[in-house]
Amino acid sequence: MPGKQQVLDYLVYLLVRVLICIAQALRIETGRRIACWFAWLLGDVLRVRRDVAEENLRHAFPEWSDQRRTMVLKRMWEHLFLLVLEVAHAPRKIHETNWRRFVRLKNQDQLVRLLLTDDPTLIVTAHFGNFEVAGYVLGLLGFPTYTVARTLDNPHLDRFLNRFRGQTGQFIIPKNGGYDQIVEVLGRGGAMTLLADQYAGPKGCWVEFFGRQASAHKAIALLALEHHAPVVVTSSRRLDRPLHLEMAITALADAQEVRKMGSVGDVTQWYTSRLEAMIREAPEQYWWIHRRWKDTRKPSKRRKQAA
Repeated sequence: MPGKQQVLDYLVYLLVRVLICIAQALRIETGRRIACWFAWLLGDVLRVRRDVAEENLRHAFPEWSDQRRTMVLKRMWEHLFLLVLEVAHAPRKIHETNWRRFVRLKNQDQLVRLLLTDDPTLIVTAHFGNFEVAGYVLGLLGFPTYTVARTLDNPHLDRFLNRFRGQTGQFIIPKNGGYDQIVEVLGRGGAMTLLADQYAGPKGCWVEFFGRQASAHKAIALLALEHHAPVVVTSSRRLDRPLHLEMAITALADAQEVRKMGSVGDVTQWYTSRLEAMIREAPEQYWWIHRRWKDTRKPSKRRKQAA
């Protein structure tokens, strides 16, 4: 007999599938109007992670007024709703023959040259724009990548999301326990895609991000140094209409530049600073609800690492 948690997981999965069906039935322009109501409900009424988001924006943009921070938070919630809506619509609307109607490429010739070689490549991005649709489109263009992603607690939702990610050839490697597979992919010259703005705990690599110390995972820099792999910072910013994106290379450090940086700290700070510059261009498309800057280190260790 299935346990209580298994039944609950399946019921949640059914609810999500019903909502996805409703989202697919909506015109995406209608969804944009609903996003305003959704933002009001979560941001103003339920105040989901409101204190965390306001604190993050206050530190990141101290010169902003309270009104501007409130406006950006509202638009962030609109963005998150549109992100889900775009994921639901992408497989039905974006195809090999019409992708140019929806996606504008910028500086992608640099990435294409790297992906056509037999050398390993590390592609890093953040919870910015619609990174899910960007991975889908990259596979559609004939450049499937391996993406490191956290396994969802609900196994049904995890399989459902990974089916979307894998529709055009994107391969998912679990964040926990997938290190050997990552090394194998890079060893044969594959391309890895990683979200590089996640909190890594007190033992992570501490770098400056929006004027504050933030813990970043060391793995990206270690892999780049060990495998002589270039690091490419990419963005997938939404334009003036839902499902219309600009996919861009915002920074690139080739294998020689990575070697010159020399240390895990320098490489990590390099791409973190580029991610910050990318987010500053459209802050309403970043996930400010993340506890990105929490610091559980002892004060003495904090001062030592900062120095």
